[in-house]
Parts: sequence; structure tokens; C-alpha cells
Amino acid sequence: MYGIIILAAGNSSRLGEPKQLLRYENKTLICRIAEAAANVADVTLVVVTGSDAGQITTELESVTYSPAHNPDWPTGMASSVRSGLLKLLSVNPEVESVILAVSDQPFVTTTLFEILISRAKEADSGIVASAYANTLGTPVLFKKKYFDALLSLTGAEGAKKLLKKFENDVSSVPFPYGAIDIDTKQDYQKLLNNGSKS
Repeated sequence: MYGIIILAAGNSSRLGEPKQLLRYENKTLICRIAEAAANVADVTLVVVTGSDAGQITTELESVTYSPAHNPDWPTGMASSVRSGLLKLLSVNPEVESVILAVSDQPFVTTTLFEILISRAKEADSGIVASAYANTLGTPVLFKKKYFDALLSLTGAEGAKKLLKKFENDVSSVPFPYGAIDIDTKQDYQKLLNNGSKS
């Protein structure tokens, strides 16, 4: 049993507007990734909201998921990871692995989620990360033995800390388009101008 947690609680301070609600190819970014996750077979999907929760919830009316509202979102990424994982375990206590994803990587697909799960089944490693731009990052899968470590993250710490701490237990799958994320208006304009992955 697998879970996918989409972290969508931040207020996109560098962008000046909710990045989750930016549109690309006629869909908001949050809708794109939520639909991609929801199409994975036998997966429990959790979406963590904080800032702009109402608007994001409205965007996801067509998606089946479990909502997790994180009132502590201003304290940083760790509280959203914790909120999402606690919600996931409450709705599906049998879950064996979880994938953490963010809403501002427009090229995450159902296939990528399936590849992460497939690699986790094949590999002895407890963590399977996406590889892009000479780094490892989201979406990233953690097997159950790391759930306590995820719940213990604090402040601005994200899962990246665990990738470094347990680097000998990490395998990866290539996701070159993972380097494309939206933090600024320039990032968004570049995405729109390119109109594709080129």
C-alpha cells in the first residue's frame, strides 16, 4: 500500500500569488499534480493545504483525496510533512511507503509516480528520489522505516535533509524536468514562453 502526499500549504511569497493556482495547459498546477497522483492505482492521496486553502480545495473538487489542513504552515515545510503523514496514517494505517510531492513541478506525471513505486519494489534502498540538475529531490518515496524521521522534521526542514543524512540508503530515478519549478514570476513566464519541456 502506498500513499502520495502533495505539499501545497505555502503562500508563495517570492511569487506574490499562490503558485498552486497558476495555470499551465489549461489546468492549475495543483490540479495537474493531484490528477496525476489520483490516477496511480491503489494509492491513498493526501493534499496538505494552509495558505489559500479554500481556493485550492475548490480547484480539487473533481479529485478523490483526503484533505489535511496545516494551520502551522508559516513555520515551514516540516509541519506540512507531519500534517500530511499523520493524515495518511489515519486514513490508511497499512501504508508501507509514501511519496512526497510539491505542486510547482509542472511535469510530474502518473508515470513518474509509478516508476518511483516500481523502483521501490525492486530496490533494497529505503528511499527513492527523483534525480535532476545534479541533485536529488521531489517527488521522493520513503519506505515505512523512515516515517518516524519524517515526523521528527522541524521548522523549514524538508525531506532533503533525510536524503543527505541517509544517502547510503537512497536510490534514484531520472526526472530531468524536475529542475523546472515555479518560484518567481520569471520562472512562470519562462514556462509559458517555452510552452513545452524544451
